[in-house]
Amino acid sequence: MRLTGTVAAGIRLPIIGAGDDLVGIVAEHVLAAAKAEGRPLADGDIIGVTEGIVAKAEGNFVTIDDIAQDVRGKFGGGEVGLVFPITSRNRFLNILKGISRGVDKLHVLLSYPQDEVGNPIMDADMLDEVADSLGGNMATAEEFQAACGGAYHMAYTGVDYISLYKNAGQNISVYLSKDPRDILKLTKNVIVGEIHGRNSTKKRLQKAGAQKVFTLSDILSESINGSGCNPEYGVLGSNLSTENSLKLFPARAHEFVHAVQAYLKEKSGAAPEVLVYGDGAFKDPVCGIWELADPVVSPGYTARLGGQPNEIKIKFVADNVYSGLQGQQRQDAVKLAIKEKHNNQGAYREGTTPRVYADLVGSLCDLISGSGDKGTPVVLIRGYFDDMSVE
Repeated sequence: MRLTGTVAAGIRLPIIGAGDDLVGIVAEHVLAAAKAEGRPLADGDIIGVTEGIVAKAEGNFVTIDDIAQDVRGKFGGGEVGLVFPITSRNRFLNILKGISRGVDKLHVLLSYPQDEVGNPIMDADMLDEVADSLGGNMATAEEFQAACGGAYHMAYTGVDYISLYKNAGQNISVYLSKDPRDILKLTKNVIVGEIHGRNSTKKRLQKAGAQKVFTLSDILSESINGSGCNPEYGVLGSNLSTENSLKLFPARAHEFVHAVQAYLKEKSGAAPEVLVYGDGAFKDPVCGIWELADPVVSPGYTARLGGQPNEIKIKFVADNVYSGLQGQQRQDAVKLAIKEKHNNQGAYREGTTPRVYADLVGSLCDLISGSGDKGTPVVLIRGYFDDMSVE
């Protein structure tokens, strides 16, 4: 009798550098881990590879000056507004420095009481008091700080992002507002700093009279003097690399996952599913921060991971449909219902949220591998597509 369902394990790899044969390294370490387990790879197994090592192996890096050159080419200098960026040293500070160098004057408009992914910029308990003090108007950094009475730093890190961003360049002024269109009171040329709401905000700004509007996905979407780039996401999904550089989101993730799958098929006869994953799509229940600072959970995955689970609610079926049965009879009846779920046309699915496998599996991988010093940037998952009817 089978006693386990889904099982996930982190796999240790050596430190990866630019130009490394990551396909071979990942595949061989997965094969070695499977051999050590005494359980060969199988179709239906899943291999997750963190986006960080994929981008590193690609050599997908850019400098602050690369960002500055691209921004100056788009706007020709002058005064530019930056709307609603997230507050993050790792994710945004170097991007901000690059944008600042690419313009003559930069107006940064922050949202409050938190940014797009839930990073608080003030004490949320003071929101009504601050909003009343500001009268719902856009505020300068100084006006906002005065209204907050000093409670304008991130509670969990102690970082004063208003001052940090203001001091990121000598030409930066910081404002705060709840309406992104307020930036048009200062300039008609705008960069949208949002991640997930960028396209909607861009349309609102254009409708409100903006002249030039770019999103962060437009910056470094093409190489500058041989730099890295990401044609789809630009600098979205980037991370701090050094004091003067960033690692971009992987640009060739789709090619990578299919190459790993083909390598394993040739070596083992099995073709497990493969995905590249970044941030998981979950929200911290204590601090309220939504962890997804990448534009997507997975920038590349094999075909089956693009589907959605087809599941029924066991507790609903057991407690309602087969409540009159007991013991093994009820167990067998529930298993039969699971086997026949494809014929049930959606029955017994109350409360099953239709999410894409890549988002679910990517979130699982992110939790398993962590973002610190575990040294397991690859995750092997078994039994994910199985249900209780599979012995």
